[in-house]
Amino acid sequence: MNTPPPEVPNQLIKGIITVVYGGRRRLGPAGLKRAEQCESEDRFVGPMAGGTPQIGCDVRVLVVTPRFLPEVGGVERHVHQVARRHVAAGHHVTVLCTDRTGSLPPRHVVDGIAVRRVHAWPRRRDLFLAPGLWAAMAEGDWDVVHVQSFHTFVAPTAMLRARILRLPYVLTFHGGGHSSALRRRLRGTQLRLLGPFVRRASRLVATAQFEVPVYSEAFSVDVRKFVVVPNGVDPVPAGVTAVAAPDGAEVIASIGRLERYKGHHRALAAFAHLHRVRPRARLWIVGTGPEEEPLRREAIRLGVADAVTFRSVPIGEQDAMYALMSQTSLILCLSDFETHPMVALEALAAGRPLVVTATSGLDELARRGLARSVPLDSSAAVIAAAVAEALDSPVAPVGIGLPSWDDCADLLLQLYEEVTACAS
Repeated sequence: MNTPPPEVPNQLIKGIITVVYGGRRRLGPAGLKRAEQCESEDRFVGPMAGGTPQIGCDVRVLVVTPRFLPEVGGVERHVHQVARRHVAAGHHVTVLCTDRTGSLPPRHVVDGIAVRRVHAWPRRRDLFLAPGLWAAMAEGDWDVVHVQSFHTFVAPTAMLRARILRLPYVLTFHGGGHSSALRRRLRGTQLRLLGPFVRRASRLVATAQFEVPVYSEAFSVDVRKFVVVPNGVDPVPAGVTAVAAPDGAEVIASIGRLERYKGHHRALAAFAHLHRVRPRARLWIVGTGPEEEPLRREAIRLGVADAVTFRSVPIGEQDAMYALMSQTSLILCLSDFETHPMVALEALAAGRPLVVTATSGLDELARRGLARSVPLDSSAAVIAAAVAEALDSPVAPVGIGLPSWDDCADLLLQLYEEVTACAS
């Protein structure tokens, strides 16, 4: 049964129009002075800041994000890893998210994290129009609102509501790719409409350094308002060590959700070239998603179906992912766009050589000497040559100081302290 579109609060409609078209609440002299003081501060919170956050009391954090566990993805994992550490440290965290299916509980607890869900519409599109956020955000007494991900209607709704409730808010972008060509074409319009909400945030969080100049220019925001807090990497279990394939084959793995923008089609086309000169090589395509059947058909068309295996790792079983990586000779990350790619970081943590496309956060890894890179528009033959070179002369960086989830959680607590102190 189709769920009817939700009723949109009049205050939400008026608020969006007011913000987008430049309306301002009169703050008064004291309020304006505090706002100017906050905006003029030149403190940088991130890996370069160093030190341990000194927070003298519990922080009450409302995290607003489109989806949360049991739904999975990079943002969902980030939110869970950080929130559960904050709860373990004695802070109060509520995750406010949405449910497009109507099948998830409206309230429950995950690892001590209070989870509140409201209905989102439409069911089969990732627009996440969720007017229920409006009332839900007024249910608690929060110190700070953290909006995680800016791709859907959840972000502007949450930022506007936080502003009306006079709550300081921070935004983590979690920029990423998308398989829809229409969505990619509309990205510029989306950024222009989000600009007024983004500029009113207390702080803006990037998970990779390259995002800072990109979003600073896109939203006309001073770079001093940005902080860099990278995603963490789970440690490799002590019992996981590199294991060669029983038949001595070179195993290449392309890992990630089976979406077009993740670039598995590039891996498959390059493997077809490689397999002609390295017939013992094998390709694992690891993940699930809508591109699985098209990829299977393409493997048949290219004549390499017998050398390609489709695999998946159960949700949340990171030890199983590391065990899988330990059996590979090389990992491919050939996405159109990745901000701070967790699969690539995990491959490095596991000591696996890495070939990536020279784009976004993947290119950052290559420029640090942690991966080989190929241009995004490379032919299959060029990618195959890079893979062959990496197999013949593997470079598996060690001792590179990858960020941990503890680091990520600590830096965000430091940020919350700064924001709440400024707001008070």
